[in-house]
Amino acid sequence: MRDPTALMWAEACALLARAEQLQRQFFFIGSREHCPAWEPPVDMVETEREIFVCVALPGVSAQQIEILFEADSLVISGERLLPSGMRAALIHRLEIPHGRFERRVALPTEAVELKRRDLIDGCLLLTLGKA
Repeated sequence: MRDPTALMWAEACALLARAEQLQRQFFFIGSREHCPAWEPPVDMVETEREIFVCVALPGVSAQQIEILFEADSLVISGERLLPSGMRAALIHRLEIPHGRFERRVALPTEAVELKRRDLIDGCLLLTLGKA
């Protein structure tokens, strides 16, 4: 019979490892001049004719977002700036990343076109048409 305490600790360690992996995927430290400082989370779903991509970008204006297609990938990049009133403020907690961001997402098919681009409730919603 297995020791329940050992099993509990093994599960807790596995959960911590998964949480650290998710944190690294969402937020990684980089040089602000040469590479992005964070990666926004992305959802992607596919229908017979379209691919829908939702990128969480709270506080990012549409003018600060660049969308590129590279081979079989979609690249979303830009910058999330601190509001001007917050720049001189005393920060007690800062959990939402700021600065340059970039997210590369492999597309399930190569032949796509950007049909629609919307920024709603802090999420970039892209509709990609399949050829």
